[in-house]
Amino acid sequence: MAEADPVARPLPLPEKVALVLQGGGALGSFQVGVFEGLEERGIGIDWVAGISIGAINAALIAGNPPGRRMAALEAFWEETSSSLPMFPLMDGDSSREALHEWSAAVVATTGVPGMFAPRWLPPFLALPGSCEALSFYDSAPLRRTLDRLVDWDLLNHGPVRLSVGAVEMESGNFSFFDTTEMRIDARHIMASGALPPGLPPVEIDGKWWWDGGLVSNTPLTHILDHQEEDMLVFQVDLFSAANPARPKTITDVLARAKEIQFSSRTRQVSDMVLRLRREREAIRNVLAKLPPALRDDPDVAKLDALANECALSLVQLIYRANAWEGGSRDYEFSARTMREHWAAGRAAVADTMTQSAVLARNILDGRTAAFDLAPR
Repeated sequence: MAEADPVARPLPLPEKVALVLQGGGALGSFQVGVFEGLEERGIGIDWVAGISIGAINAALIAGNPPGRRMAALEAFWEETSSSLPMFPLMDGDSSREALHEWSAAVVATTGVPGMFAPRWLPPFLALPGSCEALSFYDSAPLRRTLDRLVDWDLLNHGPVRLSVGAVEMESGNFSFFDTTEMRIDARHIMASGALPPGLPPVEIDGKWWWDGGLVSNTPLTHILDHQEEDMLVFQVDLFSAANPARPKTITDVLARAKEIQFSSRTRQVSDMVLRLRREREAIRNVLAKLPPALRDDPDVAKLDALANECALSLVQLIYRANAWEGGSRDYEFSARTMREHWAAGRAAVADTMTQSAVLARNILDGRTAAFDLAPR
């Protein structure tokens, strides 16, 4: 009997499944929808890596048992959007855009519940060198939220590995806090999302840390630099690199600038990874053709070790903004928009899995490839 097509079976999972979550503020609820969609299809996550809002979502996943993860994510996002409920809508993108920009202005004025609150003393009037002088908002609410929703012992010793990226202020070096190397607490998650000048730097062991998105908005490189087995990686991009629509207004300009700024590094990393993997595959193909007498040569053995690698299936899940979402989309925390982003994440997984046969075959063949399977 012929073997059944892989798409007819549950997706065959390799040794490790990783979830890569980039920064993007309010767009982070799209990541929640993606995670929910993966859970519904029985795709468990072994390793989650995040930057900025991605670090917060990652901590909520790694810091809760399987049966509590979605509840923790929902509690966080319900709280952050609680000050901007479901206002009634009029027809048309222009009215929705007006409500979108108004909601973002409310956030800029009053902050986000459970995340940050405005400082009532302007930074230029505060004591130089103090946190009050270095940011417009106070991020103390986020520490309380994380401590309430995250089991730090489980996060550090549980089954899901966690990595979050941040930038050390004085050196400008980009580093990752990883549960296999240190104990992570609320400070590390807050540091990964401390985007200046809005939020203050976070002090950890005498050093000050800022948002990892200042250097790179994707933690993909950290995962691949530490890959030790065949891996399936779901990379969730909150900003689309490609957008054929030319800007028509200044808000369109701001929106497109953010898309390019925060997606270009992600695209560059992904392209670089695949290029290097193709080069290594070519080297392995050449080495396999060498006569037996050369295979024990020390230089050949060294080249073989450098070219050796595990298989990678990289699945891109990209949020594509609505026409009414402008440059403030990353800090528009209204309940309606949050739910729409969440639904878009679930839909992206569903659309991707309708074409999972090609992904399944790549995993079974043990090859390296990248996939963007959702319709554009």
